[in-house]
Amino acid sequence: MPGLTNERAKMLEALLFASGESVPIAKLADALGCDIPLTRILLGDMADTYEKENAGIQLREVGDCYRLCTNPGYYPAIAKLLKAKPRKVLSQTLLEILAIIAFKQPVTRTIIENIRGVNCDHGVNKLMEYGLVEERGRVMDIPGRPILLGTTEEFLLFYGLKNVEELVGTPEAEA
Repeated sequence: MPGLTNERAKMLEALLFASGESVPIAKLADALGCDIPLTRILLGDMADTYEKENAGIQLREVGDCYRLCTNPGYYPAIAKLLKAKPRKVLSQTLLEILAIIAFKQPVTRTIIENIRGVNCDHGVNKLMEYGLVEERGRVMDIPGRPILLGTTEEFLLFYGLKNVEELVGTPEAEA
């Protein structure tokens, strides 16, 4: 990357590229042999460089982890090259279920069904298949120990969020 002149910045880019997934900042700092504040500065410079140059990749922050992602503006060319199927469009039903899970998480299927007034099994299963929702444990003090559902890192990446606190109207965001 032309804008990355510092040797550590180049090493950071190589680490993120090689990992292929989100990497905690502490691991990145350790691999670089520097402290977390300096690593944050390097990551910020890298993100700025990619943005200024409208690069084919972007640096995305999710929680306290970072990963390289393709620039969504180039998705049609990538899809053509890889002969990828078009992204699944979420139906209104799936969007409603996903919104309930996102804003109420962790939440059980029963709570989702009480809010929507209809069965949600198929919708929850589809969202899990798409990697947007995952199991977050079980409610131990309720008979049947129902599964708790929450959103995934893929959900945050899909909607361009760093964490669920960025959702407007969540209790965490209002605190």
